[in-house]
Amino acid sequence: MGNYSKFSSSDRDRSQNSEKYSEPVALPWSEGTGDDWNFRDFLGIIRRRMLVVVGVATIVMGINANSIVNQKKEYESSFRLLVEAVNDDSKALDITKDPSATKTSLDYESQIQVLKSPDLLGDVVKMLQKSYPEVDYVKLINSLTIVRLGETKIIEVRYRGENPAQVHDVAKKISEDYLKYSLEKKQTKLRQGIKFIERELPASQQRVDAIQKDIQFFRQRNNFVDPDAQAQQIASQLSLLSQQRLAVNQQLAQARSNLSELSGENGKLAVLNDATVYQQLLVQVRQLEALIATELARYQEESPSIRTLREKRDNLLPLLTQEAQRFMDVRTAQAATQVQTLEVQSNELASSEKRLQEMRKQLPVQARKYTELQRKLQVATESLNRFLTTRETLQIQISQNELPWQLIQPPSKPESPVSSDTKRALIMGLLGSMVAGVGAAVLQEKLDNTYHTVSALKEGVNLPLVGTIPFERQLQSEQNRPSKQISAIKTINSQHPSIPEFSIARVSDYGHYSEKFLEALRVLYTNIQFLGSDRPIRSIVVSSAMNSDGKSTIAFHLAKIAAVMGQRVLLVDANLRQPAIHTLANLNNLWGLSNLISTNSPIEEVIRQYPQIKELSIITSGPTPPDPIKLLSSEKIKRLMAEFQNSFDLVIYDTPHLDELADASLLAPYTNGILLAIRMDKTDTSLLKRALDNLKLSRINILGIVGNAQKRNS
Repeated sequence: MGNYSKFSSSDRDRSQNSEKYSEPVALPWSEGTGDDWNFRDFLGIIRRRMLVVVGVATIVMGINANSIVNQKKEYESSFRLLVEAVNDDSKALDITKDPSATKTSLDYESQIQVLKSPDLLGDVVKMLQKSYPEVDYVKLINSLTIVRLGETKIIEVRYRGENPAQVHDVAKKISEDYLKYSLEKKQTKLRQGIKFIERELPASQQRVDAIQKDIQFFRQRNNFVDPDAQAQQIASQLSLLSQQRLAVNQQLAQARSNLSELSGENGKLAVLNDATVYQQLLVQVRQLEALIATELARYQEESPSIRTLREKRDNLLPLLTQEAQRFMDVRTAQAATQVQTLEVQSNELASSEKRLQEMRKQLPVQARKYTELQRKLQVATESLNRFLTTRETLQIQISQNELPWQLIQPPSKPESPVSSDTKRALIMGLLGSMVAGVGAAVLQEKLDNTYHTVSALKEGVNLPLVGTIPFERQLQSEQNRPSKQISAIKTINSQHPSIPEFSIARVSDYGHYSEKFLEALRVLYTNIQFLGSDRPIRSIVVSSAMNSDGKSTIAFHLAKIAAVMGQRVLLVDANLRQPAIHTLANLNNLWGLSNLISTNSPIEEVIRQYPQIKELSIITSGPTPPDPIKLLSSEKIKRLMAEFQNSFDLVIYDTPHLDELADASLLAPYTNGILLAIRMDKTDTSLLKRALDNLKLSRINILGIVGNAQKRNS
């Protein structure tokens, strides 16, 4: 109280020539957005998260090592199938072969999927279950591997299991079933070709017989001879037109014939023979019918397997009908368009020819009709001959009874388990565990919204960094305090020779703190003074973005350092919610700022001098009021703040954090600015950005930021 009375009158006179409050100075405040990491940042992450890296890597490596040690022994049996001829020396005609197909006509990927299908392996599973009841389709397919050997025509089949005898039996049974399947597939394909020819052959024979009868009747009825020699004068002209019209009419006749054939069953079947999707569906239906016929020989009519096959066949029949209708509609539309185009051309030629024919009384109509009949007869005869030749060829192929697939390597009987590369597995596990550990550390770093280094803080927040306070552990005991005090005094003397000796002596209160901590506080105070180059810093508000960032500790020690440096300092605990200054200063909190605002108590009753430093005065918060905002927004607190600033060289206000609290925003406009404390490894960047945004809206001057509790070099 005496300190306040001593300096109040003289300071009031001095302050009359100065402004009442310092105007805020605009400073950049926006938060940076850089997230790029360099190699040093990466090493810093690994160093900070070393426990996570080691922990995750150890767990992953342990799991991997345990799985390798406890891995069961497995045996493998394999066989190889030659599924295509090495040299195709067959001269027989294959009506199913596409002339434009590549050298390898087999779709190996699709064929491998067929070999793995339940329909094909179902019989194998049933046979194996007689000797090995535990075998089912799922277990079989999980242990079965089918691959094509490079670009060869060989398929390799491998089966693994824990029982060597069972592995060999399963591989042997699968090889037998695959050979049987290939034989049935080949013979079914040939028989389907013969069946189609037998169905088309009668219609082709009838067409030839009908055309021959038409030719016979035409000759008898018209007594047909060669073209009349009397039309030689216009023969050249008629020849050109006749040739053009003949070509168009031939095309038109063929187009009409094709269109007519499309409306008949035979034509539909001939056209559908070129429909790829339809033929695939048809093959599937016929395969199912063949399987039904095979199963009927083994089971009764109502057996489940037969009902299942019939259901599959019935499901394919609608799809087969739809695909046939779609393909026929497309072909019919194409044929109709072609007929219309050719008809227009034919009519134009006929009109021209008619003008020439008027000059002649007789035209060789009979010759043209006769030629048309001969052409039709030739086409029909060639078609009939092709059908007969193909039928003979297919019959020869069936009679040869060749095995389409060859077993070039029979199933091997395993003698020893399949060896696993334990060393390689351990190395890969080690590398994988390290990658997992580093990945976990990087993920944790990405999810961490705090600043870990001073450099990151500078890059992330575009505000002046006025100080960095290291993390301080009070490890000195009472026995070695004097030596520390002397060291601290020598340091201050060497760096600040202008400070009186009696002021230096009061640094003994910091005897149990490290020199690094003391030097950081002095640097902080000096930097704050440099901020007021045009006008001195007389009052500041110390706050933070969130609770427990160390703002009260910084405010308290900053006030002590300023007082030690010769300033008359007033520390005001304006945190009326959770005050801490009275605890740090070891003072009672019965009277304080809340009493001073809410009552007419004189200032001398509230201000108390800090025992160790006489230039430091403290006003504690006092009893917690029911509405702190009401007190801090009153006119009286404004008058008190002006009076404090007039009476002391430096006034420091410790306020609550800025997160959803307006206490600091109410006091800061009446000071030189606000100082933000940011605790390293703790302050949430999102809360800090929100606090900075709120300060920007309030147009409050931000003096700078203080990095608190720095545990490592930046």
